[in-house]
Amino acid sequence: MSTYGQKKKKELLKKYAKSQKDEFNNSLPFIKDLFEELFDYLDETLETYGCDDTLKYTIEFLKNNELPLENSIEWLNENGGFCDCEVLANIEDKVLD
Repeated sequence: MSTYGQKKKKELLKKYAKSQKDEFNNSLPFIKDLFEELFDYLDETLETYGCDDTLKYTIEFLKNNELPLENSIEWLNENGGFCDCEVLANIEDKVLD
C-alpha cells in the first residue's frame, strides 16, 4: 500500500473512531459532569458499604439529582452497568475517555 493509501486509511479510522465516540456521547442520558459526580459517589459509597449486585446507590443518586430514572437505568444496562460496581468498572472509562 502506498504512503498515501496508508495515510488515507489512518484518517478514515480516526474519523470512524471520532464518530463512534460522538455517537456514544450523544447517547448519554445526562451530562458528563453528573456522571463524574455519580462515579465519585459510587466510589465513596461502595468503599463503605460494598456492592449488593443491584443499582441501589446509582438509583439513589439518580433520584436525589432528579435525573431520568428509567432512561438512565436502561442506558446503563445497555452499556454493561447492571449493578453499582459494574457502573464503575464498565462505564466510567467509557464516559470519561
